[in-house]
Amino acid sequence: MARRLEDYRARRHRGRPDDPQSGLPFAITSTYEEEIRLRDAPRARANQRISSRQRTAERVEICIQPELDFANSPDDRARPQTALVPVAGIADRRTAGVLDAIFLALTYAAFLGVFGSLGGQIMLEKVDAAVYLATFFLFYAQYFFLFTTFAGSTPGMQLRGLTIVRLDGTLPDTRQLLWRSFGYLLSGATLMAGFLWAVWDEDRFTWQDRISQTYITAASPVKDIPAFEVPARRHGFAHK
Repeated sequence: MARRLEDYRARRHRGRPDDPQSGLPFAITSTYEEEIRLRDAPRARANQRISSRQRTAERVEICIQPELDFANSPDDRARPQTALVPVAGIADRRTAGVLDAIFLALTYAAFLGVFGSLGGQIMLEKVDAAVYLATFFLFYAQYFFLFTTFAGSTPGMQLRGLTIVRLDGTLPDTRQLLWRSFGYLLSGATLMAGFLWAVWDEDRFTWQDRISQTYITAASPVKDIPAFEVPARRHGFAHK
């Protein structure tokens, strides 16, 4: 029986003649490997997505707000040096404004007198009134622009002993005087609302004060700039 079994195995090529047990075909073909890879591909992609989500969820970002330094706040720089160079009182500025209004009215009256002497007719029609008003505003603009920019103060301020200074108490430069002139124009164009603003402002500043970062004082301007730790600037030609 044993010899017949060995002969049968030899004919079937299933093993060596002296091997009592036939070998089993455990070799995996390429087709079988491809089937396994295709079958496991969705699972591999799912595992990859889960791993990616886990890595994203494990990311922790800590945002620490930086410490803010309010020692040099712009509000501190926008306030005047009222200790040594106080802001002029509203009464003094109102008196200077009345004097300027008188000078301006006299100048305009002289202009109308010259206009009438040259043959011009002064009418009281609506169109004429608008022309008179526009002409008066032009005189107003020239009055404050010329005296503020080139003299540093108006005639009314000079008679009251008032001076325009910067927030650090020093004399302003030409650029700030130009901005102040623009502030005068804006205040006049709004029916003097910019002047009345000083009644509600905490520093008694008008619009032209806020725009130009200057103010009116009755004290002497500061000349020792390093005492206030303010960088030196070249003054405008109006104060040389």
